[in-house]
Amino acid sequence: MLRTRKIRWLSGTLVLLVLLTLLLPSSLLPQAEAAQTQTNGIDAVLVADVSNSMNTSDRDKISNEAMKMFIDMLPAVGDKVGIVAYTDQVEREKAMLEIQSDADKSNLKDFIDQLGRGPYTDISVGVAEAMNILNHGADPSHSPMIVLLADGNNDFNKSKGRTQAQSDADLAKAVKDAQAKGIPVYTIGLNADGKLNKNALADLAKQTGGKSFITDTPDDLPQILSEIFADHAKLNVVKLPSVTGNGSYQEVTVNVPNDSVLEANISIMSSKPVQVQLTDPSGKSINLNSKEAKLSTSKSYSLVKLLKPQEGDWKLRVKGAPKDSIDINLLFNYDLQLVADPIKTKSYTKGDKIDLAAKLENGGQPLQDKDLYADMKATLVVQDKDTGKTEQQPLKNTGSGFTGTFEVPDNHNYELIIRAEEDSFYRESAPILVNAGGAGGGQAQPTTPAAANDKPFPWMPVILGVIALIVVAVGGWFLMGWLKRKNRGFVGQIIVEIRDENTGDKSYPQYKKLASFRGKFHLHQLLQLDPELKETEKYIFTPGNGDRLIIRNTAGGTLEKSGRAVDASSGVELKNGDRLSIPLQQADKTILIEYLV
Repeated sequence: MLRTRKIRWLSGTLVLLVLLTLLLPSSLLPQAEAAQTQTNGIDAVLVADVSNSMNTSDRDKISNEAMKMFIDMLPAVGDKVGIVAYTDQVEREKAMLEIQSDADKSNLKDFIDQLGRGPYTDISVGVAEAMNILNHGADPSHSPMIVLLADGNNDFNKSKGRTQAQSDADLAKAVKDAQAKGIPVYTIGLNADGKLNKNALADLAKQTGGKSFITDTPDDLPQILSEIFADHAKLNVVKLPSVTGNGSYQEVTVNVPNDSVLEANISIMSSKPVQVQLTDPSGKSINLNSKEAKLSTSKSYSLVKLLKPQEGDWKLRVKGAPKDSIDINLLFNYDLQLVADPIKTKSYTKGDKIDLAAKLENGGQPLQDKDLYADMKATLVVQDKDTGKTEQQPLKNTGSGFTGTFEVPDNHNYELIIRAEEDSFYRESAPILVNAGGAGGGQAQPTTPAAANDKPFPWMPVILGVIALIVVAVGGWFLMGWLKRKNRGFVGQIIVEIRDENTGDKSYPQYKKLASFRGKFHLHQLLQLDPELKETEKYIFTPGNGDRLIIRNTAGGTLEKSGRAVDASSGVELKNGDRLSIPLQQADKTILIEYLV
C-alpha cells in the first residue's frame, strides 16, 4: 500500500511539473543554452602510429617525448589519459587512467617508453580504438579529446585483404561517433619523407572540431603538443625569452600575474639536458621536488610545474650546454568558467536590444580576484545561423564582469558567445540562442477574430491531453528510475593480479579505484583493454546494495569464489574482502581479483 501511494504521489507530481512547463510563461523557464554545464578536466587519448615507417620520420622517438610532456603538463590530479599504439592493428593500449599522483604519470610515461614498432598502417584502427576507450572510460564531467600522431598514408597487409574503402568506412564511423559526442581529434602529421597525406589529416581534424598540425621535423613535436594542450584547455602559450647555452646559469623572469593560477607549467625544450634552479618572488630558493614545485625531465625537455604559485616575479635559472638553443614556454592552469546571465526566452524581432552580462566563476562562485579582471578584454561573437556570417563587438569590463547590448540586426536566428581573454588564457560562455527568425520573422501574429470566441470550449482535446500527460508522467517516473540505476556509482577498489598458468608467475598487484565508473563496466576495462585478455569483456560488474558488487558472466560459465566454483551466469555478489579466480580459456592465464571497500 505504501509503495502504491508513493507511485501515485510521484505520478501526480510529475503531471504537475509537466503542466507547469506547458502553462508557465517561457520567460520564466531556465534557458538551457546559457546554462550548459561547464566542464572541468580533460580526458585525452594519445594515438601513436608505431609502424616501421616511423623509423625514418622519427628516428629518435621524439613523438614519445612529446606525448610524455603532454602528460606532464596535465594538472597534478584529476585528468584521465589513455594511449593507443597502432599499425594495421592495435599493438598496445592503455585504458583511461585517472591521474592521482606522480606515480600515475610515471606509469603512463613508462608505458610510452615501452612502445615498439611494426609493419603496415591503418589510421582508422587507431581512431576507432581511441573512441572505444573514451566510450568506456571517459568522465562525463570532463572535456574529451584525441591526439593523433601519424606519419603517412595507409599501408595495408595484402594477405589480410583489407581495402582502402573498408578503412575509409571504419574511419567515417569513428568520426561520426566523435562528432555526436563532441570529441575533437587533433592531428599531427610527420612529413619527414614528403609523402604525408596532409589533406586527410586536416579533414579529420576539421570534421571533429580539432586542429591539424604538420611538421617536417620531430623536433617541433613538444611545441605542437603544448599548443594542442593550450587550445583544448583554452589557454594561451606565453613565450619567454630564449636562451643560448653557455655552460653557466642564465636567469629568466617568470611572472605569475594573479593568485587565481592553480598551476604554472614552464616547459624548457632543448636538444641536450639542462640544469634548472628556481626562486620565488621573495627570493627564496625552491625545492623542485616539493609541494611547491615539481620538475620532470626527459632527453628533449624539462618541465617545471608550480603548484598554486604565489603572485609575482619568479626567477628561473637554466644552465645549458654551450651553443645549445633553449626554448622556454609558459602555460597557466586556471579553474575558471565564464558564465553568462540567461536572457529572456522569447521571440525577438529586428531592432530589439538584448542586455548581456557575464562573469568568471570559480567552483560555481563568482570570482573575487579583481586583479584578474584588470587586464582582461571581452568580445561578443555573433553568428548569424541563417547566413553563417560571424561578427564581433567589444564588451565593457566592469571590473567584476562584462556587459554589453546586442541589437538584433535582422529577422534571423543568432548564436551569441561571450569570449573573455588575457595574455595567458581565455574563456568562452556557453552559446546563447536568439530566435528572431522563422515564420513571420518574430513579428506580431494576427489577432483572433471575435467570432472565434463564441465557439464552445474544446473539452475533449483537453481531457485527452491530460490523459496523455498522465501516461507520459508515469512512464517518465519509471524512466527516471531506470536512468538512476543505469548511472549508479561504485565504491571501493579492486586489486587485480594475473597468473600465467604455464609458468606460475604472477604480475604485480594493480589497484583499480571504481569511483569513476557509472552503471556498469567490464573486467577488460580494468586490464587496460589488453587484446590478449579480450575474453574478459564477458565479465560485467554492476553495483549492488550495501556497498557490494555484482559480477556476471554474460556468456555463462563458472568462476571460483573463495576456492569454490560458482555459476556466474546469473550474477555473483562480492562484499568487502571477497576474492575471485577467473580462468581464461584462450590465454592460459587466471585473473585474480580482490574487492575492498
